[in-house]
Amino acid sequence: MIATAFVSSAPVPFDIEGHRGCRGLMPENTIPAFLKALDLGVTTLEMDVVISKDRQVVVSHEPYFNAAFSIKPDGTPVDKKEQKDLVLYQMNYVDIKQYDTGSNGNPAYPEQQKLKTYKPLLVDVIAQAEAYRKAKNLPAFSYNIELKSEPSEYNKSQPEPAPFCDLVRAIIAKQLPPERVVIQSFDFAVLKQWKKGVQEGKYPDVRLSALVENLRSPEKNLEELGFKPDIYSPYFKLLSQDKINRLHEKNIRVIPWTVNQRDDMIRLKEWGVDGLITDYPNRAVGL
Repeated sequence: MIATAFVSSAPVPFDIEGHRGCRGLMPENTIPAFLKALDLGVTTLEMDVVISKDRQVVVSHEPYFNAAFSIKPDGTPVDKKEQKDLVLYQMNYVDIKQYDTGSNGNPAYPEQQKLKTYKPLLVDVIAQAEAYRKAKNLPAFSYNIELKSEPSEYNKSQPEPAPFCDLVRAIIAKQLPPERVVIQSFDFAVLKQWKKGVQEGKYPDVRLSALVENLRSPEKNLEELGFKPDIYSPYFKLLSQDKINRLHEKNIRVIPWTVNQRDDMIRLKEWGVDGLITDYPNRAVGL
């Protein structure tokens, strides 16, 4: 019997989201990581996007090359002192693709397989994941796309919310039906922009997810957002059974991040969360 989670209409399967593909097992936010996550049975691929100088949507968590795992085109590792000078928003994608983001592995994730790979474009991630789905006859899965945005970084390492959303919208509209897409962000201005675009008939009506890492109550965060999101996605340690119940009373699904220990997964499921985001989808098998 399939475990079901709360939703305002029909029951849906418990949502296992592969964080940055499956960061615990493969280089994060890379095509090999996303395909591996699909092999492990995730129901959603979670990923982050930033924008390059030539206005391409690049799958990357940081808007720069992280020294923890990035190697420059000349074969030398990116140094911690220079990482934040290697801003993707100031580089064309043809140059971004020359950096190796997998061969060094990531010391924080000792199980991660080391392989030479790169930061892909969102358009290519979707194309390859969809081709893989058809080749393997997999059920339809969702894409949870986080727009990495901070107000202090507007026009420095990223565009402002409106042009950022426009670039992502153009790709989704061409490649995916809206019911298979979630747009999430910690920057509520991004979510407000997307909501406005939907209301004006310009954007696909995807699910919107409010990412949260502050200590304010769900009610305070929802008041700041100004509308009811489809999903409330907090750091998992901020959750309690009472908060989950209060959000469910508002018909808002609850999907916490980043849940990597099996005991935490089981406890949160018992509390009634609707899914979870994890670096280790293999540890969520059977939930």
